[in-house]
Amino acid sequence: MKKFFLVLTIIIGWIIFAFEPSHYALRLTNYALTEAQPISEIAAGPKILVLNYHQIKNGNSYLAVHLDDFDAQMNYLVENGYVAITPDALLSALEGELELPPKPVLITFDDGYSDNYENAFPILQKYGLRATIFIIPALVGKEGYMTWDELNEMEENGITMQSHTLNHIALEELPDDAMRTELLKSKQILEEKLGHAVDFVAYPTGTYNLHIAGIAREVGYKGAFTIKYGNVDLGSNFFALERVPIFQTPTTMKDFYERINFRQSFEEFGWIKK
Repeated sequence: MKKFFLVLTIIIGWIIFAFEPSHYALRLTNYALTEAQPISEIAAGPKILVLNYHQIKNGNSYLAVHLDDFDAQMNYLVENGYVAITPDALLSALEGELELPPKPVLITFDDGYSDNYENAFPILQKYGLRATIFIIPALVGKEGYMTWDELNEMEENGITMQSHTLNHIALEELPDDAMRTELLKSKQILEEKLGHAVDFVAYPTGTYNLHIAGIAREVGYKGAFTIKYGNVDLGSNFFALERVPIFQTPTTMKDFYERINFRQSFEEFGWIKK
């Protein structure tokens, strides 16, 4: 049985490597590290779970986690000692300026759908949990998306708003000037409307490369999130931060449990390195 598990682990590791070459290339110039760090130091550092949601509503879309399932997931986090943090706290921990609680979790949502306010917000409040929503300014107030008043109300109650670019266009398809506008204009509008610095961006569609990361850094972001599956640790790139996507499936809670527990165990024991 042990041999079978070891072989399975090796196979999983090779699959991850084979399908994620861009991430490995990006890690070669890791903005998060000033010098090479030994694997032992990375393994001993914080493991930060970053959950990635989109919509919270009942329906058939796999992106839309059902209300009962989302409630059960938030209850699981609280009952099992997870403490919700902000992107600022995550970054401070990676820089060695802040010691996080034993089970930190950053709860994130992409796009700014109206159901985030109508459905997710009350459940987050029920459990006293913070969260971060990556907003597309061009879509604020449009049908199906939250309004500025709703965004401000949520910010007053522990929900942080950050950038998801201006129009949610895949950045790798754009020339540099347009890419810079997508990143910078979103940041500027959100800062003006919300009254605070916007230091983080989630890449549209999760795609990124060294060039995109460099422009994000150039226009003033301190970090960027992908949809790369994994936990954030001292080996993570500030401009390619990992997340754990959560979807609606026929076995949503089972999948949720496995995603947030098994991957972290693999990384902590050194069986998988992102």
